[in-house]
Amino acid sequence: MARVETVRGPVDTAELGRTYMHEHIFVLTPDVQLNYPEEWGKEDDRVADAVAKLQAAAAQGTRTFVDPTVIGLGRYIPRIVAIAEQVPELNIIVATGCYTYDSVPFFFHFRGPALAAAVGVELPDPMVDMFVKDITEGISATGVKAAFLKCAIDEQGMTDDVARVMRAVARAHRLTGAPITVHTHPGSGTGMLVKQLLCDEEGVEPTRVVLGHSGDSTDVDHLSALADHGFILGMDRFGIHAGGATFEKRCDVVVEMCRRGYADRMVLSHDAACYIDWIDPNVIQAMEQWNYLHIEADVLPYLRDHGVPDNDIEQMLVTNPRRYFENNTAY
Repeated sequence: MARVETVRGPVDTAELGRTYMHEHIFVLTPDVQLNYPEEWGKEDDRVADAVAKLQAAAAQGTRTFVDPTVIGLGRYIPRIVAIAEQVPELNIIVATGCYTYDSVPFFFHFRGPALAAAVGVELPDPMVDMFVKDITEGISATGVKAAFLKCAIDEQGMTDDVARVMRAVARAHRLTGAPITVHTHPGSGTGMLVKQLLCDEEGVEPTRVVLGHSGDSTDVDHLSALADHGFILGMDRFGIHAGGATFEKRCDVVVEMCRRGYADRMVLSHDAACYIDWIDPNVIQAMEQWNYLHIEADVLPYLRDHGVPDNDIEQMLVTNPRRYFENNTAY
């Protein structure tokens, strides 16, 4: 019997059910929220709004949210605990790691490898121990254990600090067996850079890695090549037109990938949030389909109408996420 950690404690992977593999609850800039509280509003109101939105998703049949909010995205687990307690019908799985497109957060800038050349000695990267502790002991004083690792590479490419974070994630993975999710930029072909550093150099098996935002690409041959390497493709931004990928284009890519036999290499999600302070509120209000209900209400009917069988949908929403969390043996 395989178990996976959630905010409310470990559960059998057989209980994960329909799983959205890339959903944020909050994405925040803590310094802004602390110094300009009018941006955040009342804590109780934010929590109540999140509870209502998660309850609506659970009412559709969703059983698990995988939340890749880490350092750099405003992760604050006590707030997530308070929300999870009010939505017991929904499993919430949280991550550890660091999110940057270019430079590490300033906290890490003069620690570990960044100082090695200056002091003339090899220094360990504190990120590794931090990530491992989050997975094996729990995050802060909450006791909530992270179940996977998160890093990012965007169109800026493999900067020195992006590579540093990716290597720290790989080392934490080898020590714990926790799987990995990587924010990628398909338009720049960063999935292949992930393969080169994370897999070829650091020894991570591609089958343990979700390449987030793969659905931003309409290049099915490129996605097929990534899937052939063994990666899991995150088709996770339905409702967002990033990279020019409209709702129909995103769905058509999934249809074609299923037709090619890659249903076992994809997971579905929205990449939505209850609240995100990175985007102008007027823009978010205009994004009517940017919510947790879009896949069940719109995506799945579209896929079925275009020939995707229910067993492929079950594969992407239930079987693949379960497999991702079950193979968690440390090297």
